[in-house]
Amino acid sequence: MGVFERYLTLWVALCIIVGIALGQATPSVFHAIGAATLAQVNLPVAALVWLMIIPMLLKIDLAALGQVREHWRGIAVTVGINWLVKPFSMALLGWLFIAHLFRPFLPADQIDAYIAGLILLAAAPCTAMVFVWSNLVDGEPHFTLSQVALNDTIMIVAFAPLVALLLGLSSITVPWGTLLLSVGLYIVAPVIASQLWRRALLAKGGAAALAATLRVLGPLSLVALLLTLIILFGLQGEEIMRQPLVIALLATPILIQVYFNAGLAYLLNRRLGVDWCVAGPSALIGASNFFELAVATAIALFGFRSGAALATVVGVLVEVPVMLSVVHIVRRSRAWYEGAGVARRA
Repeated sequence: MGVFERYLTLWVALCIIVGIALGQATPSVFHAIGAATLAQVNLPVAALVWLMIIPMLLKIDLAALGQVREHWRGIAVTVGINWLVKPFSMALLGWLFIAHLFRPFLPADQIDAYIAGLILLAAAPCTAMVFVWSNLVDGEPHFTLSQVALNDTIMIVAFAPLVALLLGLSSITVPWGTLLLSVGLYIVAPVIASQLWRRALLAKGGAAALAATLRVLGPLSLVALLLTLIILFGLQGEEIMRQPLVIALLATPILIQVYFNAGLAYLLNRRLGVDWCVAGPSALIGASNFFELAVATAIALFGFRSGAALATVVGVLVEVPVMLSVVHIVRRSRAWYEGAGVARRA
């Protein structure tokens, strides 16, 4: 890793501080950025996400996607964590921390709404940002693309019934506009654009031209990540300053569930003898959340000013810093993962 990447944690911390400070100093600017949305998807952030994920997508050779069958163990682990573990573990953590341990410190009339928001956050796996996390851990790009596409397919049919089950609601208003726009904006369109660009680069200058482009885009991708942090914390700086205790208490079960699910996926992959380049993105996909969908669903079900909406927003704030810490853990543990004790691959 280069100097910039090596000190990424420091830059993240500085961007969080700068974002909150700018949000307080120039609220009108951030209100304008926050208002630039379509179906609850923030367009300036979407543009930055494109810049973040394009380097990962440029590495993908669609002709090699058939090789992903070799990684069926990693796919099985990730699907299991995303759909059979994460939503239910979050429901348990919400009941334990919000309904019981933290109840004296939270508004009594918002307890159920907070738990609902946490469940919504955990019920849908992340779509776009996992390309960033996978790229940072040198993840197998074909596995990542295939896993995200599979999760999106499952989400279309499973999200509403799962949320209805966990929230005890007879019907769930799924913001289909947000879901479909996000899939199109973060998966379909960038995959097509990156593949056209990849073909043009290979036709013009071969593998050397592709490698040179990736070297240029690498730092730009990280800069886009840091700018996204500034925007997210700038948009929510007022809320953070107004009720910091509530934000911290809601962040606690989110942090626990991220580390628990990432660790569980990572250990299961190691136990099954999955390659590290697959286990890393598997753990990250298993732990991250589709916060755009969660926020939109919370607003649709409970209202913009509800505790559920606030809980999903806390998920947005926590997502990037905590996932970067998981990236760091995965990278630092590579020698251990690939050392003695890894199960033999069949």
